Amino acid sequence: MIYQHITAHCFVNVPYPRLVQDFDLIRSHRLQPEIGLEGEWLYTTSAREFAATADRLHAEGLACTIHAPFFDLLPGALDHRIRAASRDKLRRAFALLPLFKPRAVVCHLGFEANKHEGSKQQEWFGHALDTFRELLAMAEASGVTMMLENTYEQSPEQLQAMLAALDSPQARFCFDLGHSLAFAKSSWRDWFPAMAPWLGQLHIHDNHGERDEHLAPGQGNFDFAGFFDYLHKERLDPILTLEPHTEETLWQSLAALDRMGILTGMQNAK
Repeated sequence: MIYQHITAHCFVNVPYPRLVQDFDLIRSHRLQPEIGLEGEWLYTTSAREFAATADRLHAEGLACTIHAPFFDLLPGALDHRIRAASRDKLRRAFALLPLFKPRAVVCHLGFEANKHEGSKQQEWFGHALDTFRELLAMAEASGVTMMLENTYEQSPEQLQAMLAALDSPQARFCFDLGHSLAFAKSSWRDWFPAMAPWLGQLHIHDNHGERDEHLAPGQGNFDFAGFFDYLHKERLDPILTLEPHTEETLWQSLAALDRMGILTGMQNAK
């Protein structure tokens, strides 16, 4: 596999069902997965099955990260029943940290300005902070860093406030390049250097600024050259995760990282 010099130093998003079904492909190409724990799998998969999958990864010497569930979840929901259901599913994901021993676990903050600004913002923040304090304690107990990822946030203020309140070296920021372009409609320069002190991970994909297309780097409008030049100059060395949504885009993404020299000086996934 000609890209093993890259796959040894980054992660690739893999939904848990694909990890199980396509394990031979993952093993043969030495892909280090960011395991997506979305859908019903957290309710229907036994602890023994999860442990067997984790053991296969460890036996192959493949590191991993975990992406906690986020669809339909509201960690700071004002409705206590919805908040309880969200916390229950997130706890199920974090309970797997001792098995998989991931480098990091990624969560979505769940802040949406059209729902939570104004008089509701303080209440939302308090509930979300309680949720992430509990999850952070679970991560810290397993020696895992918890990353909070930008999704629909249009600016970094809420993520800054949450990370400052959590005040832990194991609570960091996952900057999703594609989300900043598609949802925030902003340049990475609107997020940095403000978020640099917390930067721990990147989700790498591209789009044209209209929707979350998950294209290979260079196929959309994100300023990869400027952004990675900034990281190199600032000596920032986050975990790198590619987020292709098709196998074809995976190979295109690996080729793009190779062509752009993005991994120069960034060896964090070993």
